Amino acid sequence: MFKKILNALIDQPVLTSVFVTDFFILLFHRPPFLFSLLMLGSLMAMCMYFGQKLALFKS
Repeated sequence: MFKKILNALIDQPVLTSVFVTDFFILLFHRPPFLFSLLMLGSLMAMCMYFGQKLALFKS
């Protein structure tokens, strides 16, 4: 399962770098409220994209 996640992140280097950067900015920095809402929305969209692409627990 871990290897499948790493392979999916390596296959999409631009989305992975945006995802990691967005996550750490929201975690360690306090941007203005509206900008942080926009960043949180984009983070959720990327999470849903990666979740749909991986489908780890597909039966």
